[in-house]
Amino acid sequence: MCQLALNEDIGLLDLGIEDSASENRHSRDITAELIEPDTQATALLITRESGVLCGTEWVNTIFKILGGGVQINWLLKDGDYMVSEQTICELKGNARQLLTGERSAMNFLQSLSATATLTNQYVNKIANSNCQLLDTRKTIPGMRYGQKYAAKCGGGTNHRFGLSDAYLIKENHIMACGGIKKALSKAIEMNPDKLLEIEVENLEELKQAIEGKAQVIMLDNFTNTQIKQAIALRQETEWKPKFEASGNVNLDTLNDIAQTGVDYISVGALTKDIKAIDLSMRITLI
Repeated sequence: MCQLALNEDIGLLDLGIEDSASENRHSRDITAELIEPDTQATALLITRESGVLCGTEWVNTIFKILGGGVQINWLLKDGDYMVSEQTICELKGNARQLLTGERSAMNFLQSLSATATLTNQYVNKIANSNCQLLDTRKTIPGMRYGQKYAAKCGGGTNHRFGLSDAYLIKENHIMACGGIKKALSKAIEMNPDKLLEIEVENLEELKQAIEGKAQVIMLDNFTNTQIKQAIALRQETEWKPKFEASGNVNLDTLNDIAQTGVDYISVGALTKDIKAIDLSMRITLI
């Protein structure tokens, strides 16, 4: 991903994208070329707002790809809380490299820190419960690993990374398989070692999911009253799956949902509704 980010700035290389200007853009930063090639500089990377830091290795990799001549002294590590106007790291090296890598490095840092920060806000809201906060696959294309890592830095728990990691049988799967029981029984037969989760939309479907021995049941858009009814129903059964609440969850509704006694709450907003953290780099010539 770091290489692709730099390709967007200093050349399309072998991405297979047609661009009439690509020949002139190839591996060049014409603005940085205004600076004498041997010029050395120091820089401070500063956050303009508070939040949870994430993405330091992406920054390291950007400057490594550019030639490795930039030394970075991190004053904070991933997962640390940063306050407005705090210096995150000190950089030293070739001025051209510093300026060429500046935007790509900060794009990763501001986006991943945004996910870590938002996740941390959600986690703090349910700190007085036994409920775990889950991320989802609603990630920026190409950034899933980074955003899921950021969610963990913010205190969240990762749901499945990819489609082969675990079953998540949803409404359309159920319809195409011919019903909840058929979908569950086939999943157990085909991959008994995989986590088996299914989505239900009402209490009748929930009963079928419990009878089919789903390990996790996603309560899709259940009201808090319905969630409590689901938990009461589970207490009466021998098979006791975990319950995951999902659908239209936000910071205002989160704690009330957690207090129902549900095991997990999954929130797509952690990775898809982020606002980048405001960062700034200030360079000084040596």
